[in-house]
Amino acid sequence: MTGLRVGFIGLGNVGGQLAGNLLSHGVALTVRDLDAARVAAFTARGAATADSPRALAQSVDVVITCLPSPSISAAVLEAEDGVLAGLSPGKVWLEMSTTDQAEAIRLAARVHERGALAMDCPVSGGCHRAATGNISIFAGGERGTFERVLPILSILGQRILHTGPVGSASALKVLTNYLCTVHLVALAEALTVAKVAGFDMNTAYEAIRISSGNSFVHETESQVILNGSRDINFTMDLVIKDVGLFDTLARDHRVPLELSPLVLEIFRDSARRYGPREFSPNVIRRYEEPMGVRVLGQGFPAQIVDDEPKVQGYEVVPRGREPGA
Repeated sequence: MTGLRVGFIGLGNVGGQLAGNLLSHGVALTVRDLDAARVAAFTARGAATADSPRALAQSVDVVITCLPSPSISAAVLEAEDGVLAGLSPGKVWLEMSTTDQAEAIRLAARVHERGALAMDCPVSGGCHRAATGNISIFAGGERGTFERVLPILSILGQRILHTGPVGSASALKVLTNYLCTVHLVALAEALTVAKVAGFDMNTAYEAIRISSGNSFVHETESQVILNGSRDINFTMDLVIKDVGLFDTLARDHRVPLELSPLVLEIFRDSARRYGPREFSPNVIRRYEEPMGVRVLGQGFPAQIVDDEPKVQGYEVVPRGREPGA
């Protein structure tokens, strides 16, 4: 539908959902992932594949990476057969991983050396919204590049914010992930107190939902906590990475923080206790176990499903700004 050939590297929990949306909208898609089963699922639906990141980049107009860490993104781009080796003038790289601002800027500069264009475009809103195309997207880079790839971003997400130069999107993403993590820890504490105090947990959930204590995190992650699955498709090691990136950003700017180091240590300790690949909502076990309780409700889903109809993606314009500025 965009007329652009797209390559997608990284078919994990979020990346696989994003790439699937492109395929279902008729975009000419080439995919790559180290998990052969994931690749096979896409080729069965009509996607092409490539033998290397370089070959993928050579065959498409836009390369999207959605990978677990800054170091993995760097390796995929800078290896001998990496994305950089396959880029040429006019091609575009979109970094949709949650990454470090400085690393996004560094890799974008290397992309620009090849005559290609670069943007960092991390997403926010959870796997359930990635699946429906209703996720939010931050996009950092030149305005002209943003306008060129907006048709693709409009398939991938609903609310799309041009944040400024390359790197600005990554910085804002780790800021919002930090806030999400603070909300999760606070909810774990509040829900445990409600349980120990003898409240009905379904009533406690609704009290928070209709009050000033509500948040996006409560309406999603509290549900899988109360179900008992704690399955939000996000793990403790990823929380540690994201909050660590925020903490680094703050320290780089010499901002003295109090909550961020505490939250980071809570999750580091939780990862030591329960394992780095434990679902992040199971941070509540820190509070359940000393009290000998399980914080559960009735009728809550094991996973969150986005029941909002897909809306054509659109640019969010900050207040006081002119569209396209």
